Amino acid sequence: MMAKKVLCDSDTMKFAFTLPVCSVFCAHHHLPLPLSSALPMASSLADNYNLLNPKQKELVEMLLNNGQDHLFRDWPPPGVDDHHKNAFFEQLVRLDSSYPGGLEAYIKNAKRLLAASKAGRNPFDGFTPSVPTGETLTFGDENFIEFEEAGVREACKAAFVLVAGGLGERLGYSGIKVALPAETTTGTSFLQLYIEYILALQEASSQGGSQTQIPFVIMTSDDTHDRTLELLKSNSYFGMQPTQVTLLKQEKVACLEDNDARLALEPQNRYKIQTKPHGHGDVHSLLYSSGILKQWYDAGLKWVLFFQDTNGLLFKAIPSALGVSATKQYHVNSLAVPRKAKEAIGGITRLTHSDGRSMVINVEYNQLDPLLRASGYPDGDENCETGYSPFPGNINQLILELGPYIDELSKTKGAIQEFVNPKYKDASKTSFKSSTRLECMMQDYPKTLPPSARVGFTVMETWLAYAPVKNNAEDAAKVPKGNPYHSATSGEMAIYRANSITLKKAGVLVADPVLQVFNGQEVEVWPRVTWKPKWGLTFSLIKSKVRGNCSISQRSTLAIKGEKIFIENLSLDGALIIDAVDDAEVNVSGSVQNQGWTLETVDYKDASEPEALRIRGFKFNKIEQLETKYTQPGKFDLKA
Repeated sequence: MMAKKVLCDSDTMKFAFTLPVCSVFCAHHHLPLPLSSALPMASSLADNYNLLNPKQKELVEMLLNNGQDHLFRDWPPPGVDDHHKNAFFEQLVRLDSSYPGGLEAYIKNAKRLLAASKAGRNPFDGFTPSVPTGETLTFGDENFIEFEEAGVREACKAAFVLVAGGLGERLGYSGIKVALPAETTTGTSFLQLYIEYILALQEASSQGGSQTQIPFVIMTSDDTHDRTLELLKSNSYFGMQPTQVTLLKQEKVACLEDNDARLALEPQNRYKIQTKPHGHGDVHSLLYSSGILKQWYDAGLKWVLFFQDTNGLLFKAIPSALGVSATKQYHVNSLAVPRKAKEAIGGITRLTHSDGRSMVINVEYNQLDPLLRASGYPDGDENCETGYSPFPGNINQLILELGPYIDELSKTKGAIQEFVNPKYKDASKTSFKSSTRLECMMQDYPKTLPPSARVGFTVMETWLAYAPVKNNAEDAAKVPKGNPYHSATSGEMAIYRANSITLKKAGVLVADPVLQVFNGQEVEVWPRVTWKPKWGLTFSLIKSKVRGNCSISQRSTLAIKGEKIFIENLSLDGALIIDAVDDAEVNVSGSVQNQGWTLETVDYKDASEPEALRIRGFKFNKIEQLETKYTQPGKFDLKA
């Protein structure tokens, strides 16, 4: 059908818009207007044009040219619902400005991806998988320690980016996820833990010179922005300078109601487009559009580290992984863990196309096995001689070299390759069960990189690096035995396990764990050992603070809250909490024995308990402890 430009004069302005041609007249202006299935919309839209500014008119023309006439159907005349109409156009402008290329690009991308989805096209067609090049580290050996020390030196040239757009609803927690305690021995929240690690890196990397403030960006959403800001302000930014922290709010994207990519309206509000999160891949476009990357580059920074909101172990792996990036000169370094074949975690894979293109990216586990089988691997994804798949498990933590990152974003403006995952009503794939939207993932950044880009990975042992908290108690209890629960229960116990294993490797005699069941999940219960990041930032630092013959029983709790606390010939059977200011040096020795803290079960359905405890399935009964506080500088001995 041809298109015709219609000019409309009013008392106050002129406007033009393009619509499919037909011959009917606008009753108000007596001008020829199009006749289509959207006839009432056409005339009513013309009547309402005096509400629009030039930018809004531009948007209307674009939308009509891209099959979105339904958005304006049956609008009442001017003077009726004008404030709702204005709000509608304000939303359109927001959606247009927050997406690279605007709403027109979004609609065109949606049509292309929806057509591919309906046709069942394979996104990896023409690609052959192979194992990429990377570094596999063993905690505590000489190689690991060298990388860890190199990473600490590099930290003063790094910036950290936390992707924190989600609420804790999936966990059964009504707050924002970063406010959730990472562990309940000290009650330290995830956000506090992350900030304290960054500050510890900031101090350690200064090497006695003046400290460079390490920038920290948090990507928030409408759901989390205000609450994240309030959490920071009410806790004095957990010791950071407010100027170090930048919050970048992610906008949602428009929902799609059918395979023609028609934008979906809210069922109860024809003046509002349905929106949903676009995914954490938006962090790249937000960083680009904010201008902050250039500021970092001009300030001499070299690295950007991306991480997600509820992995309490991550920073134990950061120093050595950053050391790998610096030593191997990786443009992109993905942190990874060993992965069992067919395990439900994406595998980092090199894909080489028949036309010569090559990229190293995350391939989701449900795509990797069939891709391997189709590429001449009859057994698909299988374990090799190490007992693990040769394709390491992606944990969505990235280290990017800043210069090449800026170069790439100057071409793409931070747009990440998207995907669409519509839920069809039936096999005909003609209609959706509910509206869908385009999505993007942070880890898909390497898809657009040239073959010359140095893309690698660093594999860490899982106990050290990966214990995300994302499943609620009920769902976690249904996980097949032997698979990770990824719950608040397992996440907290993983912190105690990692700290206990680290002390064992440093020479402490740590009792073996016992198995207990909380919220239907069988977990290893190690001694409840925690420390502040500045006490135990690296393995070398921990080894320097643990001396002689030390032992910790399984029922013990140990919390180290201070930087210069040294443990020598300590026998612990109970609870010991040591709290010291930075300039207080405390030497702890002797035998500590008391009734300690016991673990009591909590039913996740018990509304009388706080949510943070219900989702774990346990709480501490603090029967007896030795607790010491040192509030003044000086040297002190604690001899039990």
